Amino acid sequence: MNRLWGTTAALVLFGALAACGTQEAAAPPVATPKHGHSAAEEKPLPLRDGERFVTLTMPEPYTPKGPNGGSDDYRCFLIDPGTEGSGFLTGAQFQPLNTAVVHHAIFFRLSPEQVAEAKKMDTAAPGQGWTCFADAGVREAGWVSHWAPGTTETLLDPKYGHPVPPGSQLVMQVHYNTRAGSGPDQSAIRLRVSDKQLEPLSTALFPGGVELPCTAEESGPLCERGAAIQDIGRRFGPESQATPDGLAQMCGAAEPGPTQHCDIPVRRPGLLHALTGHMHLLGRSIKVELNPGKAEARTLLDVPEYNFDNQALVPLATPVKVGQGDVVRVTCTHDAKLRSMLPQFEKEEPRYVVWGEGTADEMCLGVAIMSA
Repeated sequence: MNRLWGTTAALVLFGALAACGTQEAAAPPVATPKHGHSAAEEKPLPLRDGERFVTLTMPEPYTPKGPNGGSDDYRCFLIDPGTEGSGFLTGAQFQPLNTAVVHHAIFFRLSPEQVAEAKKMDTAAPGQGWTCFADAGVREAGWVSHWAPGTTETLLDPKYGHPVPPGSQLVMQVHYNTRAGSGPDQSAIRLRVSDKQLEPLSTALFPGGVELPCTAEESGPLCERGAAIQDIGRRFGPESQATPDGLAQMCGAAEPGPTQHCDIPVRRPGLLHALTGHMHLLGRSIKVELNPGKAEARTLLDVPEYNFDNQALVPLATPVKVGQGDVVRVTCTHDAKLRSMLPQFEKEEPRYVVWGEGTADEMCLGVAIMSA
């Protein structure tokens, strides 16, 4: 989940000016998180008036292989919803086939003009789909759904939906990680589509920086920040390499430490309907607040004990109105000591951890579903 600037989903509501800082770290839980997710299998929620299910599957199996000797493979696949999938998307449930290698998935909507651009990339790339370490590889693609471990279909008020006009197609971006498994994948998504004219939804992202040094017991060349950032560039390319310093520039310099926060000014009014937080395996806690430190402050999302295997959207009891002058703060705590506790890191060098696409890297991201 990257390319924080340049896509419609990223900062669609919020300006590029922000202020970040370091806070005192909360005491980490005693328990060591366990990871090793499986697909959520549940009976679909009933269809509501005007809705239908449309299931789309990858055209053929794909066997992931991380480039440059890595274990992380971001692959994009063009999926045509056809006439049955056109309308307003009111719900979705990703159906990962090979859960040993699927880390997360994001679905982007492309206009007919953008479809032509995506087809060129698909044709030029060997094999099925194309490499897309940032987003869909198409600028201004609209984020309409996502899946991470623990995510199930979340239904909002039926008067809202993500528009999928006729002629649109979807890009299925899948982050594969081959540390815990291998083999082909042919995942699918079940769309809930309404033929009614609804109020449009969009997705807003609240990113925060990650500046997590090695522990006192660790040492190695990647414990130096510059070397760690160069390693991200080697694995994922120059845009990914630029992201940590881009976040620092956007948010302001922060002292290295386990807990970081970023304040993001609201530039346009809107309604927030549901939120979730995304970190990787070193994540301990994540919180999203509105107008912290003010009389009208409120918490939008609070996950004091982050579980990578439970990243489901959390609907707000009532939509929250935001407008110009408001500030959204995202705060994340990561724990470098988990690197010595989790089997996923057995073959990993100690490193200074910054924002990066790899499972051994980290993120600090609030994701919100919103309307105008």
